[in-house]
Amino acid sequence: MPDLVLAIFGPTASGKSAVAEALARRIPAELVSADSMQVYRGLPVLTNQSDHPTRLVGIWELDHEASVGEYQALAHAAIDEILAAGRTPVVVGGTGLYLRAALAELELPPAPPPQARDRLERLYDRVGAERAHELLAERDPAAAATVHPNDRKRIVRALELQRMGQAPHRGSDQLWSRELRRPAVLFGIVMGRDAIASRIRERAALMLEPGALGEVETALERGASRTARKAMGFKEAAAHLAGELELSEARALLERRHLAYAKRQLTWMRKLAGVELLDRTALGAPATARAIIRRLDSLPPPWESASRSGRRSATTT
Repeated sequence: MPDLVLAIFGPTASGKSAVAEALARRIPAELVSADSMQVYRGLPVLTNQSDHPTRLVGIWELDHEASVGEYQALAHAAIDEILAAGRTPVVVGGTGLYLRAALAELELPPAPPPQARDRLERLYDRVGAERAHELLAERDPAAAATVHPNDRKRIVRALELQRMGQAPHRGSDQLWSRELRRPAVLFGIVMGRDAIASRIRERAALMLEPGALGEVETALERGASRTARKAMGFKEAAAHLAGELELSEARALLERRHLAYAKRQLTWMRKLAGVELLDRTALGAPATARAIIRRLDSLPPPWESASRSGRRSATTT
């Protein structure tokens, strides 16, 4: 196999990590995480960390304020080291921005000043969605036109960049089609709606069991950073620990958040140029890994063209 990077992306609970691990048992490969929450140590149950050796998992303490720029440098170094050792990097995760950062040379704006985002989030909550959107539009109508007022995260980020004198990035969904650092093939793991929903319910239950609740309690005691607190389930677990939610209420909220997140991930994934879709609804991880290997064997050289030639759906048997 040439100096090729494999990337495996999929919605939450689709089993992409298990597929990547099965693949690494069949080819000389090393895994590189593209998960914005698995970078933290101290939340292994909550963030579904595997025992399989994976680079960039558990690299930061809970009080560390994560940044995509910092992750990008580490991911590039990890990929280059694996290739230099004659092995295949398999980048796996469900955080779209981290996946893009690992595979491309993203021109990322500088990190915001300390507490700046917290202030803007409080501003958004205080003045409301419509007024926050108006504040953005007053200085950058073009940026405001690309984001819905109810998209709190993107409104806050745009206001943040505005105050830093930075222009917001346009067309982020197309970043995959940009020049990549290394030839790469992206496999998108999909499952049927009912199968994903069932797996999400199982995942939500695990995230509110005593082990995960204990992780969140310890993280709160240690002063978990703003970015660490964004881990799926952290908010619901913290609310339950504070006596604000019954366990059943926390679980129902978490299931809804998970389902909405999975939908966003699928929407983003299907916009990517060159993604090789694999439906693993009826397949275990080993069978899906074998399907990936068969698909790789069928792709025509050069790899650079194959990875950008358009969306395909792989048929698995």
